[in-house]
Amino acid sequence: MVHFVGAGSGAADLITVRGARLLSEADVIIYAGSLVNPKLLEYARSDCEIYNSAHMTLENVIAVIRDAEKFGKTTVRLHTGDSSIYGAVREQFDILDAEGIAYDVCPGVSSFCGAAASMKMEYTLPNVSQTVIITREAGKTQVPERESIRELAAHQATMILFLSTSLSERLQEDLSEGGYPADTPAAVIYKATWPDEKIFRCTVGTLHKTITDNDLKKTALIIIGNCLGDNYLRSMLYQSEFSTEFREASQ
Repeated sequence: MVHFVGAGSGAADLITVRGARLLSEADVIIYAGSLVNPKLLEYARSDCEIYNSAHMTLENVIAVIRDAEKFGKTTVRLHTGDSSIYGAVREQFDILDAEGIAYDVCPGVSSFCGAAASMKMEYTLPNVSQTVIITREAGKTQVPERESIRELAAHQATMILFLSTSLSERLQEDLSEGGYPADTPAAVIYKATWPDEKIFRCTVGTLHKTITDNDLKKTALIIIGNCLGDNYLRSMLYQSEFSTEFREASQ
């Protein structure tokens, strides 16, 4: 059996209860060493076989899983954040399906959730933005043209960018040309929820300078949008003149 486990946003205690239990029960752990907090490996048994997938290809990973299956061992494939976002898990699922190897998925806390928690912010403020776009700047991995930053920026919704700090000059240009005013609030969160987390507030117009001045190249998330500002409407749900299923409006 293979369990795909989301490691969470960074802090070792932000893994789910289920995820921690699966790690403690595993015979084999294959973890994304380039991004996963190594302290999570402290949940593992002393006799657990541990592999760092940063040094492995897809074929190497599958070979380890196949070998574990031959001996009836349980494998945890530990991915950063939540594996459904830039997790490269679909290609693993397809191979396991084809080979009849059973697996399941344990969700994790994505870094974009961890970043919001660290900043004590809300992505979906009334009258500001009710839409969150999770995307990335095109790099080695291409992005469909219809999903380019310039196309998405036209909505001026809350935008969360993964894997884009090394492309900040082009990103800033695409955000500006696409529709975000230069004074639109922005933030760069380095290693959200890790002990060495750093938060840099800036604007679309100063994004590239902020990233380069602070030598941010990876393990950082970028947030764009007026959800980072101070102007918003109070939620209708908790206003006294608004009726809900559970209470009547008061006059």
